[in-house]
Amino acid sequence: MTVVTLNGWQEFLRNFPEAHILQSVEWGELKSSFGWLPVRIVTNSGGAQILFRRLLLGMTLAYIPRGPIGRLTQEFWYEVDRACHHQRAIFLKIELDESESSGNTNMLNALNIQGFQRSPHNIQPPRTIIIDLKGREEEILARMKQKCRYNIRLAEKKGVKIHAWDDLTTFHHMMMATANRDGFSVHSLDYYQRVYDLFHPSGACELLLAEFGSKPLAAIMIFASGKRSWYMYGASSEDERNRMPAYLLQWEAMRWARSKGCIAYDLWGVPDKDEGTLETQFSERSDGLWSVYRFKRGFGGVLTRSLQAQDKVFYPSLYKLYLWHVGGRGESGA
Repeated sequence: MTVVTLNGWQEFLRNFPEAHILQSVEWGELKSSFGWLPVRIVTNSGGAQILFRRLLLGMTLAYIPRGPIGRLTQEFWYEVDRACHHQRAIFLKIELDESESSGNTNMLNALNIQGFQRSPHNIQPPRTIIIDLKGREEEILARMKQKCRYNIRLAEKKGVKIHAWDDLTTFHHMMMATANRDGFSVHSLDYYQRVYDLFHPSGACELLLAEFGSKPLAAIMIFASGKRSWYMYGASSEDERNRMPAYLLQWEAMRWARSKGCIAYDLWGVPDKDEGTLETQFSERSDGLWSVYRFKRGFGGVLTRSLQAQDKVFYPSLYKLYLWHVGGRGESGA
């Protein structure tokens, strides 16, 4: 089995600077602190960081988030299968770092030959909005909707200030309040602290705060790797919402990403509906990610959907039991 150490995986990734951040060493170490076992496989052609989560009876769930990386030969799949059998995986789930619009018929056919099938569940949100960060700041702002530009400038005029922050305890309190208000789940304080401790020292992550006076109004945790950046976690209070702090906060996040050399900013998750449905219904719905879409659409990005997750089943009866157990909710994301 071609399993490499943490350092070996870091060395492999140097040849793939545009690999997704969910395939990074730091992401594997994060997940290892919360019930997952990262196994990193490298062959002459490609590699993957596989996350294994222990289930009942000594079985596991295997998961490759936003990978694999490189050229995927028969040798590579043989090593992946060996790792999965060694860890007694019921099935392997892959969420490719590819969009539906990029014409990946050959990739899907290759996965089908390897025994993969379309999965009923994604772990990460499949649909997102990606902001083009190329060009001058004035050009990026011009691509936004007029109301969004107005709110960014309004926040500046009304005295909202943005700066880097490291108060993870207050951030977590804000996350819980936002989750209770908007109906989504959050991780523990230890989780966000571990994220920050792993990614921030290298400059791959920043926690930004919007405040008025000394009052925290909103905060987001953002990431950068290669030429891409991601907004994964965010929270806001009910205070001073008329000052539009969240708009200025996202704009400053984009400026931070540009300073890192990024040309794309991923807003990370909107309702999994086609653009026509989203545009028709966003003004009427506020459940789930609908209110999030109403906010994110203003920044003028491109609606994108990743390829549907693919599952390779090793134990069919246990896989059916697993699907019954998770039902329609699937697994939680980042």
